[in-house]
Amino acid sequence: EVQLVESGGGMVHPGGSLRLSCAASEFTFSNYDMSWVRQTPGKGPEWVSAISSGGVREYYSDSVKGRFTISRDNAKDTLYLQMNSLKPEDTALYYCARGYVAADYWGQGTQVTVSS
Repeated sequence: EVQLVESGGGMVHPGGSLRLSCAASEFTFSNYDMSWVRQTPGKGPEWVSAISSGGVREYYSDSVKGRFTISRDNAKDTLYLQMNSLKPEDTALYYCARGYVAADYWGQGTQVTVSS
């Protein structure tokens, strides 16, 4: 069974930083593009970022471009999201997902709260 386990969420003040991690297992991680998606009850799901299987290409939504950086370590089967200059509107449950656009597996999510 494909497993994706997010970690690194928490509460920060506006302008702060967090680094999310996603540990992948039970599939060949290096063969897949990976994505981060976030969800809030009031706003609904929102695609955040994606990275190609080899880590060469990165994609970002306009709302996070310039503030977030996606990366991966295929030797460790781990996906990352470095989140800088956080804003209250970044508050959400953050999921890693296998694939891009048509992601087939999602993790359980890690909560990020940005509040003063």
